[in-house]
Amino acid sequence: MTARFVLLVVAKAPVPGLAKTRLCPPATPAQAAQIAAAALLDTLDAVCAVPGAAPVVAMTGDLGAAALATEIGLALRGVTTIPQRGWDFGARLANAHADAAAVHTGLPILQIGMDTPQVTPDSLTAAAAPVVHGGHDSVLGPAEDGGWWALGLADPRHAQVLAGVPMSRDDTGERTLSALTACGLRPRRAARLSDVDTMVDARAVAAACPDGRFARAVAAVRGRAVA
Repeated sequence: MTARFVLLVVAKAPVPGLAKTRLCPPATPAQAAQIAAAALLDTLDAVCAVPGAAPVVAMTGDLGAAALATEIGLALRGVTTIPQRGWDFGARLANAHADAAAVHTGLPILQIGMDTPQVTPDSLTAAAAPVVHGGHDSVLGPAEDGGWWALGLADPRHAQVLAGVPMSRDDTGERTLSALTACGLRPRRAARLSDVDTMVDARAVAAACPDGRFARAVAAVRGRAVA
């Protein structure tokens, strides 16, 4: 099937002690890395099953030291992998769009992270629809914590506005929306999702996707959930 859009996943190698540290406690660093690895693998399963999507993963970190490194390596064989580059997260996001667009010239891009393992092929298709065949220039999927989980652009060059947006804040979503509208775009809203920052988040997301690796990794953690 000819690709109609790029599905770009921005990911970090789930290395114990570096991945999902806000899950600790009650998770140990090894358990937090297992949860992050499971989230990435479940996300890749969904991404690779989306009809008409060309999957691209922008990766950073040491995969050799990651939890579930062998399984992740096998999963990445089915996608195009590019390195992240940039001085901060906003710049890395902007550059990931540019680099993915260089691989798949002329296609719109839907970019997600690895913190929403509850996504499905259907939900990703719906999120991409406004820029793929809906005649819209952009789409933004808000996250419950004030950030965003998905950004779709009919013209990936507009992702350069991300370089000026402070990331990982409770107003990142609104700032991103403002940056997009300031350059003349009219973003459609995608579904609101919860991403995974704390163990409370992790357990809520696991309940939404109980049959995946992520839910099993979360279930392995015992103890009181802390925000």
